[in-house]
Amino acid sequence: MVTKPIPPGQAHPVSDTLRPAQTPPVADGHIPERVRVGGKFLFVGEEKFYVRGITYGPFRPEADGCEFHNPQTVERDFALMAANHINTVRTYTVPPIWLLDLAQKYNLRLFVGLPWEQHVTFLDDPRRVRDLEQRIRSAVRSLAKHPAMLAYSIGNEIPSPIVRWYGHRRIEKFLKRIYWAAKDEDPEGLMTYVNYPSTEYLELPFLDFVSFNVYLESQNKLQG
Repeated sequence: MVTKPIPPGQAHPVSDTLRPAQTPPVADGHIPERVRVGGKFLFVGEEKFYVRGITYGPFRPEADGCEFHNPQTVERDFALMAANHINTVRTYTVPPIWLLDLAQKYNLRLFVGLPWEQHVTFLDDPRRVRDLEQRIRSAVRSLAKHPAMLAYSIGNEIPSPIVRWYGHRRIEKFLKRIYWAAKDEDPEGLMTYVNYPSTEYLELPFLDFVSFNVYLESQNKLQG
């Protein structure tokens, strides 16, 4: 699994790290319906949906600007993911529709990050805030209602110094604003914000489900 940018031509796709299962599932391209929240569980229809996920990217853009290699490489990777019983793929940027089509072919669901400049003082300029909202709307609109969509991440780890600078209430208010903007574009889409332990105090009850990045290599912090 590649989790950091590397130069074009030197990328190591998932197919280099996953080995085919002995009895891979058939890629029938049938995803019956979208995932919904029911209490503390995710459901597809009346059956609970347990996420067995993997991150995919980010990759350095190719010469044509694509951040996801090419359809041939992605299909090979997705086939091996499905063969290893993975059912969810997390991306940190907005993928092209052909990638979602391939995910559907292999019965995979996409957890898509909506990137924006959260590592700067983004609330200082009202024009920037409006632009962020419009970009989020546009990104969600481009993927809305695709059957391979599992959820959107409206943000990922706003740095704790930024949260302290503005105060948690302003950050919570902003995240609520972009949540509803995204929800307006895809009412059935699940929306979350991916938090992390340094800002776990953010109160975001409007989210469809809670997400945290947990770093398993930091055992002391994980146990704490």
